[in-house]
Amino acid sequence: MSQLEQSRRAIAIAAPKLGDEEWEACREPLLSGWLTQGPKVAAFERAFASKHGVQHGIATSSCTTALHLALAARGIGQGDEVIVPAFTWVATANVVRYCGATPVFVDVDPYTYNIVPELVAQSLSAKTRAVIPVHLFGLCADTDAIRSIVGEDVFVLEDAACAAGASYRGRPAGGLGDAAAFSFHPRKSITTGEGGMITTNLAPLADHARTLRNHGAGISEEDRHRGPQPFELPEFDEVGFNYRLTDLQAAVGLVQLGKLERFTAERRRWARWYSDQIASIEWLRPPTVRDGYGHAWQSYVTVVAEDAPAPRDDLMTRLQERGVSTRPGTHAVTELRAYRDSRGSCPVAAQLERQTMALPLHNNMTADDYEYVIDELHHL
Repeated sequence: MSQLEQSRRAIAIAAPKLGDEEWEACREPLLSGWLTQGPKVAAFERAFASKHGVQHGIATSSCTTALHLALAARGIGQGDEVIVPAFTWVATANVVRYCGATPVFVDVDPYTYNIVPELVAQSLSAKTRAVIPVHLFGLCADTDAIRSIVGEDVFVLEDAACAAGASYRGRPAGGLGDAAAFSFHPRKSITTGEGGMITTNLAPLADHARTLRNHGAGISEEDRHRGPQPFELPEFDEVGFNYRLTDLQAAVGLVQLGKLERFTAERRRWARWYSDQIASIEWLRPPTVRDGYGHAWQSYVTVVAEDAPAPRDDLMTRLQERGVSTRPGTHAVTELRAYRDSRGSCPVAAQLERQTMALPLHNNMTADDYEYVIDELHHL
């Protein structure tokens, strides 16, 4: 391929797959005038919970607010410890601090990138109130092993930001722990722009989360406005948050949710193809998926070997110049300045931050795009 053709290439690392259906879905809330949380949000919650095999869905403004809301509804607070993986997006740790609790960092598996259950066992203390296993990049953490280690009294909150459509031992993500939090950011498989969802089978937790989501009000805005006395202000028994999703976003989310299985199947097909093609590149290790795990492939994250043709960042620069966007996998949170006082021994997370490289994988890519990515990798 000529340099001119290369310069015209622009394969994004991720891009939402949207169409006329999402556009049309916005008509009803726009014409009805019900734009904030209302009937579309309720419908989206029911559909998402059903899709992931749980009884309750609580839509939120983001996955970060979903994580925070779940912890707050559980009563996590000052003096508590919450175990989190060291290799994750910073929000997983931030939400623990939002509650006034202390994040306790645990290292991850170098092949699955997920939290190591045996290290969770070593990090337990009398102050441990929760653990947040992250289903990183769409691959579920070993939640059964984690549950057997922490027992029933420790709150297991799945960070399922990347895991819509993922499964573990035949069970969907979202019902593997006590609660889960999903993301609908545009880099995820399905999107509402911004947005999140708590899933749980615990009715008291769901009820408390719904109250806290709406400033702590004893009744939702929809129920109040449709009731016999809409002019009455609600009672507030506790301080809550404004973490609501809008009906416009939920309308888009309902359409996207209907496409989730197709999107996931397509991503799985191309992830297998990537792994087959990368097998001949000795310095690039494909992601690992063990038996019993249904990867959702929010991202396809490789590991660049120390003896690669150039350092990881240099390779990413070369690929960007040739029209192929890549990204590091994610943070080693213990290496961030905001968490210097929380530093632990998490060498695998630090290594993965330096050496992981996500390749483009999304539902807007063509076969020609995938072939171009592999061809450029072979010519680095």
